[in-house]
Amino acid sequence: MSTDREALAPGAAYEADEESAGGVVVKDGQAAVIVPVKRAADGLRVLGLPKGHADGDETPEQAARREVAEETGVDAELVDELGVVRYQYERRGRKIDKAVRFYLFRYLSGDLADHDHEIEEARWMPLEQAANELTYAGEREMVRRAISLAPLDR
Repeated sequence: MSTDREALAPGAAYEADEESAGGVVVKDGQAAVIVPVKRAADGLRVLGLPKGHADGDETPEQAARREVAEETGVDAELVDELGVVRYQYERRGRKIDKAVRFYLFRYLSGDLADHDHEIEEARWMPLEQAANELTYAGEREMVRRAISLAPLDR
């Protein structure tokens, strides 16, 4: 069960049971979006941004870049922090507070067909369309922030 997602500004203080990192990768006015194999709690397909947990001693920035590479198949350059999306979900009857720190990335190279097995589909989508069509409001807000920050390749 997911509750509403709250978007916080870059550098905002927060506490969470779980933390992840992800990215908005921009190329020619488009964002890399994914459809994970794992469905939403209601069983529907999710259209989202690449994200995941840090491995070992990774910083959030390193984790975001690695997750972008794994889930989209592309190499990207970190540009700026976009903010944090906070939400709750339930696991084995316990509410979990989760925070995902998002970063803006500029596409460098690679092919979206090279995504990993956790991803059903990765594709480019116009930024404005992604800001309206991603499944979760917090991720839509991160794309809006990317649009406002960067003329990146547009």
